[in-house]
Amino acid sequence: MARKFFVGGNWKCNGTAEEVKKIVNTLNEAQVPSQDVVEVVVSPPYVFLPLVKSTLRSDFHVAAQNCWVKKGGAFTGEVSAEMLVNLNIPWVILGHSERRALLNESNEFVGDKVAYALAQGLKVIACVGETLEQREAGSTMDVVAAQTKAIADRVSNWSNVVIAYEPVWAIGTGKVASPAQAQEVHDELRKWLAKNVSDDVAATTRIIYGGSVNGGNCKELGGQADVDGFLVGGASLKPEFIDIIKAAEVKKSA
Repeated sequence: MARKFFVGGNWKCNGTAEEVKKIVNTLNEAQVPSQDVVEVVVSPPYVFLPLVKSTLRSDFHVAAQNCWVKKGGAFTGEVSAEMLVNLNIPWVILGHSERRALLNESNEFVGDKVAYALAQGLKVIACVGETLEQREAGSTMDVVAAQTKAIADRVSNWSNVVIAYEPVWAIGTGKVASPAQAQEVHDELRKWLAKNVSDDVAATTRIIYGGSVNGGNCKELGGQADVDGFLVGGASLKPEFIDIIKAAEVKKSA
């Protein structure tokens, strides 16, 4: 079964209500491939989730950028998976490198979060990726495998998981992993899944690329055999996000 192309837009900590309305209007007016070609998910900050959910076109979906590791309660400032389910938010991004680095989220903590969110019925975009120092030391696959293992140790059903490979050195820096570099890691990650989880999970799980994806590089990246889409940062706030969604067509013509 072919893996459906997946394009996620991570708006990070950006936007005002007026800016969000403009972005949603741009998305709503866009001519993009149909849902059987590409799955599109946008991830606004928590405070704008209801606004985006209520105004965004029905063929696009909404994700939260994080959620708490267990049931809600005395956890000031956190948002629980149950709250997202209550708002009919279907997706959540977990383990983004910014949270791993700035908030010291460990592999195990991220693995626990993924397992808990899935158990509540959310779909998860689980992020993995190495720093520049780790890449230069030749330990990219060791790092990415350890991050993925922490998820695999806690998750048995992968049908609602998308893995986002985001080399930390490429996020927001303008540096992009070359299509060959991206394909190499995606291929190794798929082989790791086949060996450590199952051939079926390896064949069906979408592995998307994130790290300075833009309208100019998306077609070549998307054309790689094991690149199943993108998690887009800064460019998801701009009209070129439409061009990135359209890059899904490269799989159709492949």
